[in-house]
Amino acid sequence: MYKTTPSRLRSYTCKCAAIGLTTGIGLFFGASSALAELKLPAIFGSHMVLQQDGTIPVWGWSDPGETVTVSFAEKSAKVKASEDGTWRVELPAIPANSEAQVMTISDSSGDQVTFEDVLVGEVWICSGQSNMEWSLNRAANAEEEIANANYPEIRLFDVKNQIAYAPQEDLEGKWVVCTPGTAKNFSAVGYFFGRHLYNELQQPVGLISTNWGGTIAEAWTSAEALEANLPEFSQKIADIPNLPAKNAEAVQTYQQDLSAYRASLTELYSLEADLASAQAWAQPDLDDSEWTTMPVPQNWEKSGLPGYGNLDGIVWYRKTVDIPESWVGRDLALRPGPIDEVDVTWFNGKEVGASGNISEKNVDFWDKPRNYTVPGELVQAGPNVIAIRVIDAAGQGGLWGQDASQMTLSPVEGTDAESIALAGEWKAKPEFALLPKPKNPNSPNYPTVLYNQMIAPLIPYGIRGAIWYQGESNAGRPEQYQTLLPTMIEDWRERWDRGDFPFLVVQLANFRAREEKPAESNWAELREAQSMTAANDPQVGLAVIIDIGEANNIHPKNKQDVGKRLGLQAEEIAYGHNIVANGPTFASLEIEDNEAVLTFENAEGGIVAQGDTENAFAICGPDGKFVWADSVTVDGNTIRVSTETIDEPEAVRYGWANNPVAPFYNEAGLPMAPFRTDGPTEAVARDAAAE
Repeated sequence: MYKTTPSRLRSYTCKCAAIGLTTGIGLFFGASSALAELKLPAIFGSHMVLQQDGTIPVWGWSDPGETVTVSFAEKSAKVKASEDGTWRVELPAIPANSEAQVMTISDSSGDQVTFEDVLVGEVWICSGQSNMEWSLNRAANAEEEIANANYPEIRLFDVKNQIAYAPQEDLEGKWVVCTPGTAKNFSAVGYFFGRHLYNELQQPVGLISTNWGGTIAEAWTSAEALEANLPEFSQKIADIPNLPAKNAEAVQTYQQDLSAYRASLTELYSLEADLASAQAWAQPDLDDSEWTTMPVPQNWEKSGLPGYGNLDGIVWYRKTVDIPESWVGRDLALRPGPIDEVDVTWFNGKEVGASGNISEKNVDFWDKPRNYTVPGELVQAGPNVIAIRVIDAAGQGGLWGQDASQMTLSPVEGTDAESIALAGEWKAKPEFALLPKPKNPNSPNYPTVLYNQMIAPLIPYGIRGAIWYQGESNAGRPEQYQTLLPTMIEDWRERWDRGDFPFLVVQLANFRAREEKPAESNWAELREAQSMTAANDPQVGLAVIIDIGEANNIHPKNKQDVGKRLGLQAEEIAYGHNIVANGPTFASLEIEDNEAVLTFENAEGGIVAQGDTENAFAICGPDGKFVWADSVTVDGNTIRVSTETIDEPEAVRYGWANNPVAPFYNEAGLPMAPFRTDGPTEAVARDAAAE
């Protein structure tokens, strides 16, 4: 049903011409093309996995004219280094092998490089923005998952985040064996995907994690591909040669500001650990009459109060509550709601709870309502003082949340009627203001710069395919993404020259508050662009995760199901397994009287609803105005929808919102993909989602 605009997907010649190399902060410079010693790029190393069942490219640098010999698994290849010192050989295909082997590379001058513990199996690129970058130690059930991450035949390579304004020859990173110590900081989605593959294939798996939070897809695409298919980027590409000189002074300022910021951050860490000094702020007799009055729940940046608009650091909150005589001596449940990012909480000068630690980067409590127990011995009749030390190092901070009723103080054993509301006015005062983190003048959100530094140096390393979790930062331009995503995919494929290798896309999860009425949605349109790409290319898979998002968290912690659903896509597309890899997918629409009859593929065994179906479907008549369907009837692989207010339905939408009601699954437990029958329309301009 979907068609990509042919005129925007013209073929182009893959070139690696330099586009003006930049000398700014965060850039990595490729290896010199004329080295005095034998050298290979960082993607080659001990503990690596080589891709099975295909020729194995190996390349590097040596003195011009040197004869280079590469030997591995009783196979070898020779080549003479070119005039610029570069060389490349291709070893013949080797089947999967879990036995550790040695690769040796030598040249005619006597130089030799040896890589040990090399396996042969399946190699996958894991790329995208922050949800792909999100590490295992921040995923759901992290402690148990890390403890179980002992997979000697899974190998991990994490590419360092750096940019370049021209394609580079090398990058930074190294292969490591998957252990609890190495897996904890690796991509959670990548790890769970690799674990699924290993369990199904029982073959070595190599995962190359190359991703950067908050980045745009055009940054991961070559200049030639963008110019050929998306001319709107041509001017930015043309401006690249001028960027280094333009930013030279800015880079120097950035270096100075960055040093000052890091010193300020070190001071914040020191203050965080100094609870003895901090305790003075929590004492009941402290005079806080001159403190600012802060309304909660809300982030302090949104208060409109002077000095809080862009504040990161440490802020104290204090509130005096009157306790009735009947509560004296009883344990109390103190519920101040979610606190962004970490906190230590006192009651009458005694610490009663704490969540998170900034210096240890344990900050995943920002959206979690706190629930602390106040010992009865601290509870007295009359005025009692609650003091909360909030530490926030980035983004918004403070006592916040969408539900003021979450903020209460009550006896642990009692009724809801026995509670004191904590929402409203608190006293607040900053203890420490963190210096602003300077903005790098060499931003990763510029066309081509991540392709140049974090993809190009990996080519032509043997891979089976790629997994991709990105789109949040392009959500403000969903129509453009219909061309941008397939352009990037074809760009990578042509440059790798390994055919139409599988490219598995994670569709955006549900996010943000629910809409009361049907409405347009950039996120829904971005998901549609992802669906269109998969529908137009049999080697592109789509992992639908419309059911596992979190309304208040753009980084849902359930990365296990993301990895599993990507794994199912890989099983079907890359390995030809006869499995169910997709949830119900819209196939056709027929109108029968006042009912819209929807038919679905991938619904063997019938469609099932998990949860309330109200507001799952929207329907419109000739006027084009969508309303919620008030009748939804499931019959096998068909669903009938209607509403009393529309006699002549024309179009239906399902899951069409930032955070839709999406309760339908197939028998295999995979969710129905969001869709609309009225087809893509021009996107309404909105701000892209910030990360």
